[in-house]
Amino acid sequence: MAQVVRGVIARAKGAPVEVVPVVVPDPGPGEAVVRVQACGVCHTDLHYREGGINDEFPFLLGHEAAGVVESVGEGVEDLAPGDFVVLNWRAVCGRCRACKRGRPWYCFATHNAKQKMTLEDGTELSPALGIGAFAEKTLVAAGQCTKVDPAASPAAAGLLGCGVMAGLGAAINTGQVGRGDSVAVIGCGGVGNAAVVGSRLAGAGTIIAVDVDDRKLATAQRLGATHTVNSRAVDPVEAIRGLTGGHGADVVIEAVGRPETYRQAFYARDLAGTVVLVGVPTPEMTLELPLLDVFGRGGALKSSWYGDCLPERDFPMLIDLYLQGRLDLDAFVSETVPLDGVEEAFARMQRGEVLRSVVVF
Repeated sequence: MAQVVRGVIARAKGAPVEVVPVVVPDPGPGEAVVRVQACGVCHTDLHYREGGINDEFPFLLGHEAAGVVESVGEGVEDLAPGDFVVLNWRAVCGRCRACKRGRPWYCFATHNAKQKMTLEDGTELSPALGIGAFAEKTLVAAGQCTKVDPAASPAAAGLLGCGVMAGLGAAINTGQVGRGDSVAVIGCGGVGNAAVVGSRLAGAGTIIAVDVDDRKLATAQRLGATHTVNSRAVDPVEAIRGLTGGHGADVVIEAVGRPETYRQAFYARDLAGTVVLVGVPTPEMTLELPLLDVFGRGGALKSSWYGDCLPERDFPMLIDLYLQGRLDLDAFVSETVPLDGVEEAFARMQRGEVLRSVVVF
């Protein structure tokens, strides 16, 4: 029997979100219903609300979540009711050209649930990133459920489902930060600060945090940044060069997603260094760079999709580090809020007052 639960939807572009009844069907073949315990309030959800992803309204928001499997559909063998899981939006297919080349973190045919959750009048909902976890329960593809140690706090563990994994992975997986490397992170929200933490885990020698907000820079320093730069006060490119012997950083991670900050990242890297774009731009943004500079500076310009993670590999490992006290995921949880607090949490996020608000059920 289908269940009716409370969920947060974005009904139209720019409209305030609403808490409404959501119909969750029983899981079909290859699907699972998860009782959500916690879900982070991520910038990507705000992008959905603002029409920055696509126009397939209404959206069931929320995607950065942890919970307990309630039921599974036919053919699901490696997941059972009662399993504690972090939800992921990269359920790899194993058959596309990326998977067959041994690069499943680029999977081009990731799985989502085939059935749709709906409003009570039958209107189909578009779940954010195929998850839709600002709801008491959600329907997902079984492959979107990654089992982790149930000793972990749901509020902390769920953050691996998007922002923290994106930042950690941008440093460790995409940027391949190594021991003794110099790293600059431009933009120190949740994703950028996770990149700071990832750089520290990887053994970077110099970690430069760049932002326009001194509060975010103070947080970055607590999380492992060795230097901070307020780019309202100084030229960040010159500041980064000054902190790296005049050369620029080995890896520059752009966690804002704007053309002007990407240009800063491009010119703040060392010759043959790496730029990693993990900030999410909007559809109308364009970038112009002198092609001779692209050629002459060498190195690599990369985009980081979900931190180029493989959830089945990365989530359990990172939860183990968390439980060992080596990865402070709790530091990213600025506050917990109820389901009807999402709109206000968006406002606090836009004002830079939080790393992450987390909806706790």
